[in-house]
This record gives sequence, C-alpha cells and structure tokens, in this order.
Amino acid sequence: MKGTIYMIPCPISDERGVWDVLPHSNLDIMNSLDYFIVENVRSARRFLSKASIERKIDELEFVELNEHTTSSADVERMLKPVLEGRSAGVISEAGVPGVADPGADIVALAHRHDVRVVPLVGPSSILMSVMASGLNGQSFAFVGYLPIKDAERQRRLKDLEHRARTEHQAQLFIEAPYRNVKLFDTLIKTLSPQLRLTVAADITSPEELIKTRTVAEWRKCGVPDIAKRPTIFILGI
Repeated sequence: MKGTIYMIPCPISDERGVWDVLPHSNLDIMNSLDYFIVENVRSARRFLSKASIERKIDELEFVELNEHTTSSADVERMLKPVLEGRSAGVISEAGVPGVADPGADIVALAHRHDVRVVPLVGPSSILMSVMASGLNGQSFAFVGYLPIKDAERQRRLKDLEHRARTEHQAQLFIEAPYRNVKLFDTLIKTLSPQLRLTVAADITSPEELIKTRTVAEWRKCGVPDIAKRPTIFILGI
C-alpha cells in the first residue's frame, strides 16, 4: 500500500508562534511522520522543533527539494519511500508548500503514481494579500518576479495593467526584498494614475503592512515601509 503526501504549511513570519497561525489539528499528522521532503533542512528542523512534535528531530529523515534540484531522477528517488508505503510531509521555507514553491514537483510526480496528496490548513501570503486588498478575488494571477532590465520591466507592467483592465483580473507579483523600493518607484512612474496598487508586507507579523491606494495616491504619500521586507504587490482596477 502506498503512503500519503501531506502538504504541511509553516508560519510566514518568524515573529509568530507556530500554533498562533496553524490549527492544532495539523499536529496529529506531523506527529505521525518520520520522512520529510523540504525546501531547506535547517528551517524545516527549526519549524518542527518549535511545533513541539513528539518525535526527536534527529530521528527524522529529511531530503531537500528546491531550486537546486535539477534532476527528475532525484525527485523520483524522493518519492520512492512513499511508493513503498511510507508517508511524507512536504514543507516550504515559509507558508504553504506547492504554491510558488518547488514542492509542486513532488506533488506532480505523486499524482502520476496515483499517490494521495493531502493539503493541510495554513497561511498563504498570496491568498491573504488578495483577501485584504479589496481587489478582484474571483479572478487573479500570480506572475512571480518581473524582468530585471528596466525596459523589459516597464513593458511587462504595461501588459499586466492591460490584463487588469480588460480582464478585470488582479495581477500579483513579488521582488527580492532589497529591491522593493526600486520596484515601487518604477510602479508609480510607469502605471496609470487611476490603477489601484496593493502593497502587502510582512504578512502575519506584528509589523504587517497592507495598503491599497490608487497610483496617484501613492505618488502623493510616498514609498511605504517595505525596504528589505517580504512584500507582495497587486495591480487592479
């Protein structure tokens, strides 16, 4: 009998306790597992330790699945114990695994082998930013990172603005935190004044910042406090 893949969320912010943001019902599943497929072993061990699971951390087996995992054979090897009957937990560095996260690779392979995949409840910065934005929550797209070169970035932003207007679809994207301010400056210079822009930084932390204003309003009030802070940007009408 095959094992099960459990998608285990973890806190987005290190400043919140594990059980402040996760339901305690997750703990029973976590206690039952001794095999974890994780984005980063160190952060996964720290998360499980803070969660106070019953098993000793040193007795658990961890394998890393991240941007450095380039071989499909490596992913196949990670799934092999599950095909042999051992259940596994998939853990991202922050938030929910499998969404804008390498964990999707093991899930795709699990489905091809008819392995059951169970998502557990937890915080998603993508969904939470949409929830608090006031923009269209029925139609939205997460497009990841924008191009780095200025000309390409401006063309991409105009394309996203066009989609937001013609399809009434909210457009979500991110940037490396140390480049947030530069991106924000590009946004308010490139986008139409009437377009709405949400800035959602440090979601679930005590310093959480979520604001939606028109581009014209952002131009008047200036750059929000987003320097070196994990931030999601959303465009909408």
